Formats: sequence, C-alpha cells, structure tokens
Amino acid sequence: MKKLLPAAILFAGLSLPASAQCVMCYRTAHAQNEARSHVLNLGILILGAPPFLILAGFVAFVFAKDKQCGEE
Repeated sequence: MKKLLPAAILFAGLSLPASAQCVMCYRTAHAQNEARSHVLNLGILILGAPPFLILAGFVAFVFAKDKQCGEE
C-alpha cells in the first residue's frame, strides 16, 4: 500500500492540465496574444517547480528515515 500511494499521487499530478493557473493569471493571459500567454504559462510552471522539488525531497527524506528506523 505504501508503494502505491506515491504512484497514485504522481498519476493525479500528471492528469492536471499544464495550463492550470490562478484567475488573475488566466485573465492576463487571455487578454494577450497567443505567444505571450504561452510564455506566461511556461513561467508559472517554472515558478512552481522549486516548491514541488523541495516537497519531493522532503518526502523522500522522510521515507528514507522511516525505512532506516524500521530496520533498527
């Protein structure tokens, strides 16, 4: 069951559209031409990557410590 949970979370995250954004960003992008809205979407994804990677690192650290403590 523990091995299934990360896979389910990853699959749920991949099923979201890449152009998901807040309402203010959506309206700004909608008012601009196609090229600028694409760049805005890319910027939103780039700014979202570091918090996701930090969280993933923390979760990996916790699982590693849990496994290490379970063996002792």
